[in-house]
Order: sequence, then C-alpha cells, then structure tokens
Amino acid sequence: MDTSLVSDDPSNSRFVLTVGDALVGILAYEVAADDDTVVLQHTVVKEEFGDHGWAAVLVRGALDILRIGDLSIWPQCSYVRRFIGANIEYLAMVADQAPAGSAPAESPPRSTMTGAWSLAPFPLRS
Repeated sequence: MDTSLVSDDPSNSRFVLTVGDALVGILAYEVAADDDTVVLQHTVVKEEFGDHGWAAVLVRGALDILRIGDLSIWPQCSYVRRFIGANIEYLAMVADQAPAGSAPAESPPRSTMTGAWSLAPFPLRS
C-alpha cells in the first residue's frame, strides 16, 4: 500500500496530498494580513481519486499542520466548513471573524454533533 502525505507548499500557497508519487489533491490557502489567520480557499481532488475519502485526508492533514503552528483559520471552502462541523476537535481553530480583505464565508461552522446548525447542505460521505 502506498503512503499518503500531506505537506505545505508555501511557494504556491497550498497544501498538497500525495499518495506514493501521485499528486492526489490540493487545498489552496491565503495567509491573512495579520499573519495569524490562514484562509482556506478551495479543496480539489483529482477526478481519478474521487469518492475514496482523500479530500478528508487532505483537510485533516492541513488542519493538523496549521494547529501545530498555532494558527487560526477562516474556512472559505464549503468542504472545509462541513469537515470542521463534523470534526469538532477543529472548531477552536476557527477565527471569530473573517480576516480583513478576505471574501467572507457564509458563517463559521457549527458542530453537527451537538445539534447546532451546520453549513452543510448534505452530510459528509463516510
């Protein structure tokens, strides 16, 4: 079985998921002007790797890397918002408001496990 790896590619402002030698997906980001908040913009998984849970692996890896750096996030990407709503251990990382100059997300995510509303129009696939 090939090893999966999520790594930061700061020169291209993205996290990269590779499996073996194959590029599986990216999570684009922008560092806000305050340098303490990372705006997670868009998650993309190559079509041939779709429907196997790789987006979740990518987002979890990126969030873990950011948590180690003690950074706040603003989840502009709808997939990241749904992921955080379903994985409440990451809720504390979400900034209280959108950083200046970033396009606002609809709202910060809420836990789907506590009965609070979520931004997810449909549940995450297992």
